[in-house]
Amino acid sequence: MGIMSFLRNRMGLILVIVIGLALFAFIAGEVIQFGGSFFRDDATTIGVIGKEKISYDDFNQKYEKNADQAKQQFGGNMSPQIVNYIQENTWNQIVSRTILTNEMSKLNLVVGADEAKSLISGPNPHPQIVQAFTNPQTGQLDRAQLNNVLSNVSNAKDGDQMKAQWSEFVNGIIESKKAEKYVSLVTNGLYVNSLEAKDDYEAKNKLANFKYVSLDYASLPDNKVTISDDDYQEYYNENKHLFKNKQELRSFEYVAFNGAPSKEDSLAIKAQVEKLAQEFKSTNNDSLFVQVNADTKAPLTYHKKGQLDPALDSVMFNAANGFVYGPYSADGSYKIAKLIDGRTGPDSVKASHILISAAGGPEKALAKADSLKKLIEGGRSFEELAKTFSEDKGSAEKGGSLGTFGRGAMVPVFEEAAFNGSKGQLKVVTSQFGVHLIRIEDQKGSSKVVKVAVVDKQIASSRKTQDAAYGKASAFLSKVNENNFDAQAKSAGAKVIPVNDVNGLAAALPGLDNARDLVRWIFKAEQGDVSEQVFTVGNQYVVARVTQVKPEGTLSLDLVKTQIEPMVRNRVKAKQLTQKLQSALNGSTTIAQVAQKAGGKLAPAQNIVFANPVIPGLGLEYKVIGSVFGSQPGKLSKPVEGQMGVYVYSVDGFVKPAPLTNTVKEKEQIAQQLAQRSQGALFEALKDKANVKDYRAKFL
Repeated sequence: MGIMSFLRNRMGLILVIVIGLALFAFIAGEVIQFGGSFFRDDATTIGVIGKEKISYDDFNQKYEKNADQAKQQFGGNMSPQIVNYIQENTWNQIVSRTILTNEMSKLNLVVGADEAKSLISGPNPHPQIVQAFTNPQTGQLDRAQLNNVLSNVSNAKDGDQMKAQWSEFVNGIIESKKAEKYVSLVTNGLYVNSLEAKDDYEAKNKLANFKYVSLDYASLPDNKVTISDDDYQEYYNENKHLFKNKQELRSFEYVAFNGAPSKEDSLAIKAQVEKLAQEFKSTNNDSLFVQVNADTKAPLTYHKKGQLDPALDSVMFNAANGFVYGPYSADGSYKIAKLIDGRTGPDSVKASHILISAAGGPEKALAKADSLKKLIEGGRSFEELAKTFSEDKGSAEKGGSLGTFGRGAMVPVFEEAAFNGSKGQLKVVTSQFGVHLIRIEDQKGSSKVVKVAVVDKQIASSRKTQDAAYGKASAFLSKVNENNFDAQAKSAGAKVIPVNDVNGLAAALPGLDNARDLVRWIFKAEQGDVSEQVFTVGNQYVVARVTQVKPEGTLSLDLVKTQIEPMVRNRVKAKQLTQKLQSALNGSTTIAQVAQKAGGKLAPAQNIVFANPVIPGLGLEYKVIGSVFGSQPGKLSKPVEGQMGVYVYSVDGFVKPAPLTNTVKEKEQIAQQLAQRSQGALFEALKDKANVKDYRAKFL
């Protein structure tokens, strides 16, 4: 298939490596038209990274270039969740590349010509080259294929699409190498000294044994605690750094009226399929019947046992040709299936082919294939002709050999020819790739296979069902306002569903799989607004109300008050429990006496390490364990406010580990962990410094 075929077949992999499968569905929203040129420019800006504006057109250009390849990776159809994931991945890639490019430019980091050449074709090429040119049969780098591509690129004319694609691939590798150098500059500057190694060793190996008494927060009923505004403010002030919002988030609630297929709808589809079943039995053109009547236009191919729907797998291998099964329900559809043919066929085939491009017209390609067939039948070498004429250069170098493959590995028309022919036979078939001259080298195994035609009709809602659900939603919308949303929902017999902290790019929401239109409205509305329309989300008809807006930046106390209430309540409880334990400490000389006075249970904790601050049966208790390792044995502690309650403890003793003998190894382990963490921390620091602004919600 030549260099274009290689790039077409491998570009999915290449683009995944270079830009992280940059695909998402761009649906341009209503962009406000501003008068001044400055505002017109902002109206097309999808993001700002430092001082660099990323325009919608630039972003969309990347999408257009990679959409087809990415869709192939996902079989053509992608769920909203996958689209959202790829969208986020694409944005992160652009942000990281822009930031790193700016930083590398400041340092004048370069990859020289000789280094670039070595990355592509040197003794140890870049991992992306190795991955892109690995022979799937041997698992090794295919140097011949790589050299063939390099030769074709070198001979290509300027402006050739193939040359541009290859240049982009290579530039990606060079940029990746520059980024690697930049990260190395940072990680090579990290240092772990001997004291840090010793501290880390002791944190993992020094053991503490102690006894403690705790008064759990749950032991004090919530109704016995009064939380004041000062309590909220105090907690908020101390933990304000935890309430920094990296992006605007919104919460809303909605009511959905279900328009899913009714029982009557399902029976109507079933009746339709039953009628088709009678026609299916008498038709003489099964393939055409499927194409005309089926919702899913699947090609007719032979299948082994286990490859059909379970309902068919149990009947078709014992039925006679022409047998029609169904209607049966599967995958949200009613289906009927007809056994076209049953035979014994090979399990695998070894074949070779010569691919002729149909770019000049299918008639010319077929004529050329027939001519080559006659030459081979007259004694010419198939292998030599494949090397000369085949557009599939990957197999051409092997004399056209495709190796051995099983059913389902090739396109249907190719598989039909290879599996239903005989050893040594030459066949000419046409696929979406062009015209193939196939030689069947060998056929192995033997098992029964069947060709089954399936006609399916999706169980969908009727217009009557949809209109009824939409009518209920419209009636609800006509009565609802900001203040009576809950009351009107109750009157309509509908459940109000809350959805919290949605970002502007969300597509899938709880109970709503594809809700982009709804999310766009939510981020245009004001807090308290009720939607002015009924949103159609799948089979659901939705009316929504915005309940909260959390802006980017540090959130106010009012916005986090509900969120922090449990922690604030525990802090208020801690004050009461601390007083109780402090009273128990007065006059006590042992931890057992404290437990008896406080009415708590005395518990031991054995072999606790600082690096894993867990009290068995309770969970993580950072403050308590940290305090333990800073205490002297035999002394009663002061009350310590923990995660689960308030504690008083007494250390029985510490078990020190053997002296650290290999400081170098310990330092290397810590340095390796530090280097791994530093890469993510480095990017986050650069991202914060760049002051990234994300306006994608206006466009997507």
